[in-house]
Amino acid sequence: MLEHGGRLRQAALRYGIAEADWLDLSSGLAPWPFAIGHIPERAWARLPETDDGLEQAACSYYGAPNVLPVPGSQCAIQLLPRLRRSGKVGVLSPCYAEHAEAWRRNGHIVREIMEQEVDFYLDKLDVLVVVNPNNPTGLSLSPERLLDWHARLVQRGGWLVVDEAFMDNTPTMSLAPQSQHTGLIVLRSFGKFFGLAGVRLGFVLAELKLLKLLAEQVGPWAVSGPTRVLGQACLLDTEAHARQRQRSEQASQRLVAMLSQYGLPAQGGCALFQWLMTPHAEYLYDFMARRGILLRLFTHNSSVRFGLPADEAHWLKLEQALQAYTKETP
Repeated sequence: MLEHGGRLRQAALRYGIAEADWLDLSSGLAPWPFAIGHIPERAWARLPETDDGLEQAACSYYGAPNVLPVPGSQCAIQLLPRLRRSGKVGVLSPCYAEHAEAWRRNGHIVREIMEQEVDFYLDKLDVLVVVNPNNPTGLSLSPERLLDWHARLVQRGGWLVVDEAFMDNTPTMSLAPQSQHTGLIVLRSFGKFFGLAGVRLGFVLAELKLLKLLAEQVGPWAVSGPTRVLGQACLLDTEAHARQRQRSEQASQRLVAMLSQYGLPAQGGCALFQWLMTPHAEYLYDFMARRGILLRLFTHNSSVRFGLPADEAHWLKLEQALQAYTKETP
């Protein structure tokens, strides 16, 4: 298992601080979960039905012609490599580590490449995987550039896989409306923007032929009945979407300003997190953890990611810790 954020219980045991006393900024989730409405008893008592309106709600929300619900986009990340013969796969890096790992595990030759290297390697690849906006750097690539890469790949039967887990705040940058094109696969995560990671819901946007092949790999009833009811309600709540986008944008800007104020300017980020490289990343992570604030540490490039505080008490706790850090920086 690769390392991920959100391991609060592990941190609580390591640092001897009760779980309830932590400020968890490690997972890049919106810290304001959407309300969970009434879920009828039949959703628990019967096998899930696929004509309940979830797919239509997702198509409307994402602006996509076709969608396949999956139990979290992680499921699709692990299964997509099974749909191709072994080949050469490029993964735009640094990014979410599960992408490269999934293709390697299924016998593909994987090269992790930088943004400026894509044009050099692209014509030698069968698949290019891009996280957009990127996690953890926040790098955002234009639809035009991505579609240019897709056009070059599809000429040789290749794929462009775009993980848009953090795209909800910038829907006009999404490739969802073009996702019916052969060789273009878009992944969307439900849990991050809606603040409901425990629901385990995601969507794959692609041409129908590929979605049918992937559905065979996923198997029947993969998304539970209660999840389908909750997911549909959240996807249709347009007023709540607007509120979530506004407060996450405001909180992200506030976080950028606060980090800069205390000598930790972010090198990248998006509406749900900020990312910075520092030679003192491990020290900063430990310093914050000893004060009950959990960050996401990336040891391979000495960087940390800050999620968004949910309320004024959390902002105050973070600011006090940053103030203390500036006095004790090695």
